[in-house]
Amino acid sequence: MKYKKYLKVLITIIIIVSAISSFIGIFSNNGSGQYNITSIHGEAVTIYGKGIYKNDSISLVAQGKAQDLVILILGIPMLIISMIVLKKESLKGKLLLTGTLAYFLYTYISYTFLWNYNYLFLPYILLMSCSFFAFILSIMEIDVANLKGKFKEKLPTKLIGGFQVFLGTAIGLMWIGIIAQSLKTGTVATGLDHYTTLVIQGMDLGFVVPVSILSGILMIKKNNYGYLFSSIIIIKGFSMISTINAMQINMMISGVAVSLVTLSMFTLANIGCIYLFIVLLRNIKE
Repeated sequence: MKYKKYLKVLITIIIIVSAISSFIGIFSNNGSGQYNITSIHGEAVTIYGKGIYKNDSISLVAQGKAQDLVILILGIPMLIISMIVLKKESLKGKLLLTGTLAYFLYTYISYTFLWNYNYLFLPYILLMSCSFFAFILSIMEIDVANLKGKFKEKLPTKLIGGFQVFLGTAIGLMWIGIIAQSLKTGTVATGLDHYTTLVIQGMDLGFVVPVSILSGILMIKKNNYGYLFSSIIIIKGFSMISTINAMQINMMISGVAVSLVTLSMFTLANIGCIYLFIVLLRNIKE
């Protein structure tokens, strides 16, 4: 591995700093507790009032604490496992690492730009930066030109590609629907609370949706880059949708209204990602 020592350093930083910041996010509890404010949009918002997320809304904190927990019990173990497998020059390890780093990159971009300013701002930037460069280096470790030949012929490329096109389209329509309704009625977009813009929706519509659809099409055409991006999307999707399900469950526990239809849709999508994740790994020639 050409960049092994650099990856090792970056991933070690990610594991240590994300573990510390996640523990702080879950267990910090200083503060007087909940209180209500009126946002600049004229909306009544309940603020959490405790811990590192004391200036954020009840809804976002319920999501953030769930994500912190998933990072500890799923994200970090996946990084450790992929690094162990990677030592054997395994393609499975390389793809698992790349997809997991995509999840960490997405997560800490959102943490950097979405949370209200707190004393973990610099650690969030560090995690975002390390995840970005580690993600790039992990892609550079993959022989993309010969990637198609590393998979078995029986790999269901149309199923995997079609699932990604469907998932990307569904997410795109969901977010566009919310934004279009807001623009049509001149009201505040659902979920904006006291924040200034829709960070997650911007990231999804700008990156996740087009990459998901493009990689799906390339996978159906059995293009080498289709195999690469599909592996990243499926592994990142498995991690991210697991996080979204945990978020929605924690929101319900915290008393935040959650659509059972949305919860059911994401649960089915997560099952699909887990199944295709297993199918991908089983069909790699090692």
